[in-house]
Amino acid sequence: MKRSVLLVLVALALFPQCRRVGKNKRVSEFASVSQTITGKPVGVVMTTYTTTMLADGKDQTLIRACVVDSAGREITTANVPITISITGDAEITGTKNGIPVSLIKTENSTKVWSSKIIDGSCPLIFQAGTTPDKVKVEVRSDSIWPGSHEIHTINPDIKLLKPSKEQIKPVTKKIGRSIGADISFLPQMESRGMKFYENGEEKDLIKILADHGFNYIRLRVFVNPENEKGYSPVTGFCGLEYTKQMAARAKKYGMKLLLNFHYSDYWADPQQQNKPQAWKDLDFNLLKDSLKAYTKRVLIALRDQGTLPEMVQVGNEINHGMLWPDGHISNPDNLAELLKAGVEGVREVDPSIVVMMHLALGGQNREATFWLDNMIARGVDFDMIGLSYYPRWHGTLDDLKSNLNDLAGRYKKDLNVVEYSQFKKEVHDIVFSLPDNRGEGTFIWEPINSFFDKTGNPTKELAGYDEISRQYLNNH
Repeated sequence: MKRSVLLVLVALALFPQCRRVGKNKRVSEFASVSQTITGKPVGVVMTTYTTTMLADGKDQTLIRACVVDSAGREITTANVPITISITGDAEITGTKNGIPVSLIKTENSTKVWSSKIIDGSCPLIFQAGTTPDKVKVEVRSDSIWPGSHEIHTINPDIKLLKPSKEQIKPVTKKIGRSIGADISFLPQMESRGMKFYENGEEKDLIKILADHGFNYIRLRVFVNPENEKGYSPVTGFCGLEYTKQMAARAKKYGMKLLLNFHYSDYWADPQQQNKPQAWKDLDFNLLKDSLKAYTKRVLIALRDQGTLPEMVQVGNEINHGMLWPDGHISNPDNLAELLKAGVEGVREVDPSIVVMMHLALGGQNREATFWLDNMIARGVDFDMIGLSYYPRWHGTLDDLKSNLNDLAGRYKKDLNVVEYSQFKKEVHDIVFSLPDNRGEGTFIWEPINSFFDKTGNPTKELAGYDEISRQYLNNH
């Protein structure tokens, strides 16, 4: 074993919070689960530390590239060549640690650079161009799975705002801790004949989750998913009627509910926030009115059957905005008006519902604060910050912990990692150790296929939540 590697291992054993070994080498607090010294690379992971930038020809961000093994662990001794392709108006101008980068090809709007991951990572410097654009970035290494992301560069003349002290007021609305699961896909699985069992007895999957410590269910709802280009043509899965049925089942077993408005007929996420077909030709004022009216209509339907959600997301992963182009992040005034319309819709039905803003920025502190500053300063009033955390796009566990701690102190709101899949114990440890008990909870993303085998019986992965629940729900 190399002496440098031995020193790292000794440091981890003696000082688990250690951040540096030697002059430059950082050691992760979570190295024992998120890193490995050797292994077979199966994919490239690239973290873009902001995905919203100013198209001023000067704005820069760090893109960190590494390779991971089949368990998703970074290989800290990896030394492999990489190519970086950028489609759009932007450049790779170098690396933070001096690893050489060379432009090797230009074809139409795509440029390709070559570089290398050395000692486990390559910190690339990305610089925005001068044309507002959606820039696609991809990092490849030989034949393994590539890493990719999309960066939105916006007009540098937009008005950037900071919230006043009066706008940063502590949120005191509390609903208790959540350990939840997004199981919106369940009706589709059941329609294909899937059944679930425990100890040889057929049971409702929701009941099984409740018995293993889950106390919340998250459901996505689309406007008209039955449309030809919607999420579920003809059948309409994840429309209002299926949502009502799932909400009733969740309440039957004592579960609380988080309702996730996509405000689209199809998936809404940082790469696509398309208007519902029924709203596509509306002017902006009618668009706001329709968003508010739809929000109220869905919630009233749930209230009428006695299944109001305890929490509501006004939009899904909206760091690049919603209802494009009107509500794109490049027009923060419009985005704020749409969000306020959604919040008003929720609060006019029931002001006790906790309102969440959901960003896909688990480890991206610069972009999270950019978004939250500009929306709060424009009068968007909400109760909770929700973040997605997938290491493939959102950084390391250390990045997640640092970001959550900063946001908790900066904005005085509770936080929820409202989508995750990897590092289950560590995500809960981070969330529930935030200062001032600002860590409200978590929601694992669509875990059915990992929680149950092909015969519908629970796996060890589901059993692991018994202990997580005992530690973080039952003892508080």
